Amino acid sequence: MPEAIAIIPARGGSKRIPRKNVLPFAGRPAIGWPIRAALDSGLFDRVIVTTDDAEIAAAARAEGAEAPFLRDAGLADDHTGTTEVIRDAVNRLELPGDAPVCCIYATAFFVTPDDLREGFARLDDGADWALSLGEYRTPIQRAYRQTGAGRVAAMDPAQMPKRSQDLEPAFFDAGQFYWARAGKWRDADARVWDGAAGVVLPPERCIDIDTPADWNLAERMFAALGLGA
Repeated sequence: MPEAIAIIPARGGSKRIPRKNVLPFAGRPAIGWPIRAALDSGLFDRVIVTTDDAEIAAAARAEGAEAPFLRDAGLADDHTGTTEVIRDAVNRLELPGDAPVCCIYATAFFVTPDDLREGFARLDDGADWALSLGEYRTPIQRAYRQTGAGRVAAMDPAQMPKRSQDLEPAFFDAGQFYWARAGKWRDADARVWDGAAGVVLPPERCIDIDTPADWNLAERMFAALGLGA
């Protein structure tokens, strides 16, 4: 089997947290944490950062990753999807179709080598995709919607009388990593939720870093968990 490759997308133009991919987080540039997890997992022949930004590329190299190219500006705007970016990297690297490829987000501060190994095991077991998941803490079947004039209504009234323990657990994309083979990444029609297996992470490690408040919460939780040693 071809060697596994990690690809970390990290553009320079983040808006809500400017320069977030190289901001200091718990003593190292943000991007250093997923690079460290990838390297420590022992899974990857190469850890690649795909970026449009020379400063990010330099920070990635300093942390032990490769940044063998700068991607085009057209693949670094607010509307380009992650799969397009990984597809570009897979093609640039000329990876064989059966090569296992893991996309790891640049602010996946809480991803661990064991998480990545579990995702690889799911892929190796026949899944088309393997991704990180978090479990909703309360039943989404009993969600409410706002109807106007300060009123609310049940999304699904038939579910409201049911006990929490009688409702099926529901999960969300934790936004930390996605495994698939290179051929799947190349398929523009492929969808990450088709034929996917999940790696369920504990709730304290499911923090999506979109706003300064998210960043501050992540720093506090990181310290509380004793991570970063």
